Amino acid sequence: MDQAQTTAPKVEAAAHAGAAIDDRTMASWNPVAGSPDADLLDERGILVPRARDLARNNGIASGAIQTLQDNIIGSVLRLSAQPDYRALGKPKEWASDWARTTEAAFRSWADTKECDAGRSMTLIGLTTQALRGAFINGDAIAIPYWVPRKGSKWGTRLQVIEADRLETPPGRQDDANMRGGIEIDKHGAPVAYWIRKTHPGDFYGLLASLSRNGDFTRIPAFTPWGRPRVIHLHDKERSGQSRGKPLMAAVMREFRMAGHYSTTELQAAIANSLIAAFLESDMDQDSASRLFSSGKDGDPANYWNSAVGEYRASLKGGAIIPLPAGAKVSSHDPGRPNTAFDGFMSSVLRHIATGLNLPYELLLKDFSKTNYSSARAALMEAWRYFQGRRRWLKDYWLDPIYELWQEEAVNAGVIDAPDWYENRHPYTRNRWIFSGRGWIDPAKEAEAARRRLKAGLSTLEIECAEQGLDWEEVMEQRAREQETADSLGVSIDTESGTFRDEETNEREEAIP
Repeated sequence: MDQAQTTAPKVEAAAHAGAAIDDRTMASWNPVAGSPDADLLDERGILVPRARDLARNNGIASGAIQTLQDNIIGSVLRLSAQPDYRALGKPKEWASDWARTTEAAFRSWADTKECDAGRSMTLIGLTTQALRGAFINGDAIAIPYWVPRKGSKWGTRLQVIEADRLETPPGRQDDANMRGGIEIDKHGAPVAYWIRKTHPGDFYGLLASLSRNGDFTRIPAFTPWGRPRVIHLHDKERSGQSRGKPLMAAVMREFRMAGHYSTTELQAAIANSLIAAFLESDMDQDSASRLFSSGKDGDPANYWNSAVGEYRASLKGGAIIPLPAGAKVSSHDPGRPNTAFDGFMSSVLRHIATGLNLPYELLLKDFSKTNYSSARAALMEAWRYFQGRRRWLKDYWLDPIYELWQEEAVNAGVIDAPDWYENRHPYTRNRWIFSGRGWIDPAKEAEAARRRLKAGLSTLEIECAEQGLDWEEVMEQRAREQETADSLGVSIDTESGTFRDEETNEREEAIP
């Protein structure tokens, strides 16, 4: 046979080490290159319930979700209307007056339960629930309704529904025009949403759901004049992705295994703490076997168990404790807590923290081993992530809601906005104020803010917004305080941080 026919072809080395197929550590790693929906839709039914279970039963996972809620939204959610007066051909003074009127009207809707179709939450409550749903379920869905009610000024209501109710109806399959309950056109834009009237896991609505074959409702994505009929909040990691996935998907296995390990160590520590010592016998086999004869008065229990079980000793100084014949006490070393437990768990939790985009210290709420510089660097990195999530929440949740309300306000004549439908974007331009990020060292950071303002690198609006405040309200309040101080003959010295009496020019009380 020819030598060329017996020689195996030479395999060229891969240009990228990650693409090597002759490396034993890489040869069995062959993930499927699926589309965004192919990789996700069939597995959402497993990922979502697991994420919910972690959020319910894993303390660190539950705390992580709460930490994200507190830092992204917190206890403050207010609108700062900023109409694009240049695009509308209006003067700056008009924009300021129009914004104040609009903000006041919006608060009468958003800060009351009238914005909720179920009359149970305000807008900040609905938004917090939506953010939590997006992190745990991958999606948050709200359906706007027009529900006029007696005694209510507004008719626009929001109904937040569980993401499980959005699914492909029976008799249909996900294909080029249907993805996870969403009808799409040839460009991938949503055309309609298929919503169950009852939750698929609701026991109380199960029989009714079965009797109506699921009872799905098809809701068009928009009205004929362009008003959104469904608000769908989800994170699109890849182009063409129709549904979202839980935030914990990448670290779900680590959460599960770390939780099991921690529970097992705790159980072992408890079990070992119940054992103080062992009684050992050095008797020969024949002697030991005689101990297992019938006990006293024909009691079938063996003599050894009867003797040990009946003995009671009082533990006090100088006590002598007799032992059964041939027995000795052997101390018990439980080996708990495991000396390697803390180091191992810290390593796993740092991996989990990275997957959740949180600093390790913030995930565990433990800054005991962190100095000021390290804490500030960690929180600044976290703040970038929180700011990005705020922008995501603004663009895909809050802005559509604001536009829905403003449309009603314009049509009701509450705010004056000529040609609103042609200029809805300039009219709805805004900024949302969330809870402030707080201060690690108030003195240093307040001084830094003062220097930024003095150098023209920032504005009072920006500095106030970072602390969850509205700059106009701050200025108005300061004006009222100054007016009161003037009426009492007291001036406020903002440079030294003290109050001065105008007559004696003596400092009276330092501002804390």
